[in-house]
Amino acid sequence: MSADTARRFEGHTAIVTGASRGIGLGIAERLVADGARVVITARKKEALDAAVTHLIELAGGERVAIAVAGKADDTDHQAETVRTAIETFGSIDLLVNNTGINPVYGPLVDLDLDAARKVVEVNCVAAVSWVQQVHRAWMAEHGGAIVNVSSLSSVRTAPNIGFYGASKAMLNSLTELLAVELGPKVRVNGVAPAVVKTRFAAALYEGHEEQAAQAYPLKRLGDPDDVAGVVAFLLSPDAAWLTGQTVLIDGGVSLTAGD
Repeated sequence: MSADTARRFEGHTAIVTGASRGIGLGIAERLVADGARVVITARKKEALDAAVTHLIELAGGERVAIAVAGKADDTDHQAETVRTAIETFGSIDLLVNNTGINPVYGPLVDLDLDAARKVVEVNCVAAVSWVQQVHRAWMAEHGGAIVNVSSLSSVRTAPNIGFYGASKAMLNSLTELLAVELGPKVRVNGVAPAVVKTRFAAALYEGHEEQAAQAYPLKRLGDPDDVAGVVAFLLSPDAAWLTGQTVLIDGGVSLTAGD
């Protein structure tokens, strides 16, 4: 990390959803390293508390992180998180919509429709609701930057997780619409990772990681840090003239012929 970016989020507060582990925690780590204070959310309080302890340790003991446990699609939880962020840190300058679920696997003709509705509720509707909450509470007046975490499957067919990909394609569209509606004060962008080595994606690579990596021109799968660096860029002043874009972070695999 260069000296120019080391504290670029000094005095800024970020909400990162789904951040007790994996990509979300990686993003929170990067934002703290760049000087931000973070409010992290997830369902399990114990995991969140451990993540907060870890983030504070990274900051040398400075109280730069707090957690609010709850379900991402619960508007009361969202409101509590927003209120807590402002009461504790005084602002909400950055939002990362990282929460996503994929409880269904298999062809669309066998899709559990109730599960599909829940996927859309969490991956799409909740993302819009989080934006509404932070916009009304802070960003409408003070401005800010938002990043939505999508997936490579939103732009490239992914057998057996197709509905998850479809929900992320909707999120990409929402990113574009929000960018138009919220400019010029608020920028909205997205990232679309391929397979990143997390518990969420474990079924896609565990036991055959080296083989899976051969499909990628860079010959490796992603790490949370790979995503976190791009998210930090999109939230930063370095991306001041960038909005409505969803950036592929995929080790080049989208350039290949696929299966």
